[in-house]
Amino acid sequence: MNDLHVIIPAGGAGTRLWPLSRRNHPKFLLDLAGTGRTLLQGTVDRLKTRASSVTIVTGQSHRDGVLNQLPEFAGSATRTLLIEPSGRDSMAAIGLAAYVVRERYGDEAIVGSFAADHLIARPELLHCAIDEAVAAAADGYVVTIGLTPTEASSAYGYIAPGPALGGPAPGAGPQARRVAEFVEKPDSLTAACYVRDGYLWNAGMFIVSAGVLARHLARLLPDMHARLETIARAWGSDDFQRVLSENWPHLTKIAIDHAIAEPVAADGGVAVVPADADLGWTDLGDFDALTAVAAASGRLGEALRIESDGAPVFGSTAHDGAPGALVALVGVPDVAVALTPDAILVTRRDRAQSVKAAVDAVAAAGRTDLL
Repeated sequence: MNDLHVIIPAGGAGTRLWPLSRRNHPKFLLDLAGTGRTLLQGTVDRLKTRASSVTIVTGQSHRDGVLNQLPEFAGSATRTLLIEPSGRDSMAAIGLAAYVVRERYGDEAIVGSFAADHLIARPELLHCAIDEAVAAAADGYVVTIGLTPTEASSAYGYIAPGPALGGPAPGAGPQARRVAEFVEKPDSLTAACYVRDGYLWNAGMFIVSAGVLARHLARLLPDMHARLETIARAWGSDDFQRVLSENWPHLTKIAIDHAIAEPVAADGGVAVVPADADLGWTDLGDFDALTAVAAASGRLGEALRIESDGAPVFGSTAHDGAPGALVALVGVPDVAVALTPDAILVTRRDRAQSVKAAVDAVAAAGRTDLL
């Protein structure tokens, strides 16, 4: 199927992987899985067989990094790079790309948004879910791809699946199901209940026709809809940058989950396709996840200087390419160490989600050079 227009919002600073990930060099520009391709390149690679076009939306500070890794986005009929003037959250970024696609290809064009910084071990299983999601989107649904939880994690939002759209079909494999509700990141006890009850992880993948998205946005956020239409109409003209700059600051700063997914789900208009449990998805959201991926791929030895009790050290290379400082760890199990020429982070793996607090402290101390 080649009727999907892929959107890749590439933003954020990846603060939970600081100091490896920085404001001007976030995790989607890093090869964290040791594949020889960055997370952004890997995202484009695994979606290209399903994409009629690909649009990346990123900030000005990441423009050169994106083009250095993906030079084909500098000028191509089917590869587009859009630069957002400032961060306005995911609805504005995805909406910008979706409305430009709508202007170019019409209301019936199916757009699919996929994060730039996720890792998927078996992309062929994602393709199966995408094909089913595209079919449901063509029927007028906003569709998301839900992931089977591998643990009762409190780091992700959850999706409560309802009945199958087409009724029960035993033996037919994963079916699109109506979404009963989206729920925010829970505490550990609630997460265990969600997993027991068959809830799915929300990985933020959304597939919908451009016209359906526009109709929902016109109803729910009419000013944003009108401004995105104005911006999209200027696409390809000499006025595009001026129109974008004039309208962008006025767009509501809101995530697509809150702007579209949750209210439309309440009206019965959102479907979820459960991805195969063997998909092998991770958002590499912290050093605990990064350590697990490195261990599974047998790469811990490459990143390690000295290991004691299973504690890995990541990124210990000096600016000139020479070996970085030797790190010795004695009697400190279940920690991860990130070492760069200007910063060292040590975190317990069970506190890896709290690394952002260290970044906030660095910012409060005025050390913008470390951000």
